[in-house]
Amino acid sequence: MKDVRVDFHTHIIPESLPDFAEKYGGGRWPTLEKTCSCGANIMVDGKVFREVTDQVWSPEKRIEDMDREGVDIQVLSPIPVTFSYWAKPEAAEEMAKIQNDFIAETVKHNPDRFIGLGTVPLQDVDVSIREMERCVKELGLKGIEIGTNINGKNLDDPAFTEFFRKAEEWQVPLFVHPWETLGRERMPRHNFMYTVGMPSETALAAASLICGAVIEQFPNLKVCFAHGGGSFPYILPRLDQGWKVWPHLRKTSELPSYYAKNFYFDSLNYDPQNLNYLIERFGYEKIVMGSDYPFLLREIPPGKVVDETVELSDSVKKRILGMNALEFLNVDVREVIGK
Repeated sequence: MKDVRVDFHTHIIPESLPDFAEKYGGGRWPTLEKTCSCGANIMVDGKVFREVTDQVWSPEKRIEDMDREGVDIQVLSPIPVTFSYWAKPEAAEEMAKIQNDFIAETVKHNPDRFIGLGTVPLQDVDVSIREMERCVKELGLKGIEIGTNINGKNLDDPAFTEFFRKAEEWQVPLFVHPWETLGRERMPRHNFMYTVGMPSETALAAASLICGAVIEQFPNLKVCFAHGGGSFPYILPRLDQGWKVWPHLRKTSELPSYYAKNFYFDSLNYDPQNLNYLIERFGYEKIVMGSDYPFLLREIPPGKVVDETVELSDSVKKRILGMNALEFLNVDVREVIGK
């Protein structure tokens, strides 16, 4: 069986989205406005949220890039701005279904090149569980992407307990991606929301799942964090120290670092020294290659930091570059590349 290179962290959006603002009201619904045949603006509330190219909606363009950059398989996930957790559940469910159906169709037409993750409207856990079940049992998607918070509620809020219970029961892997970052009002300059806010937001989400005892309650829950876990790996010793000195705040029976061993992280931290730190702390088996294709901060070519980490053996690199992602997603490699 040949080696396989899997880009776990890529985003996709349908080429056309209905005008949800017209249908449901509210200015926060994202729309895609074409600027040319190969470009568009994602618009939110009448303003340009992000400039994108056809890479973000065209499977054909993606496959061209994959072939040029040596990627066998992309794992497709929605763009976080489309989560729409702020909206009424029935409206957000419709937005989620459009994206989940689109991703499933994209995988169906290119089953050897793409694996799909879905999205669910977490502002209503019952609706989320229903759509998660549809995603994995009807559409064949291999996991669910969720945000780092839901309308300001951290992931250890009791409102989400049943969602995590079902994800563990159904063995649905979760990909946690930052969105609606904390401290946004202090980050308008320098694009700090992307370079400082997102890593901090991811750390808060990971710490919440641990210190709120979600991982202790659901030890078989599979969770992977974007962007190398943001700043979480580097503040973990501080979380341990807090657990030691504030026993009255403890909700877990063990140190935070004990539960952190359950987590997976993508490799998107750009630097071999940082990648080595992730591997030393969590093990190479918990690292999956991810590039953030097709956005500006993405790694080009995907897996560059893994390839450049000279301390890693070829066998470890192969695991990080492909097999770990497939195992995390409960995918038999023979499903996607044949025997």
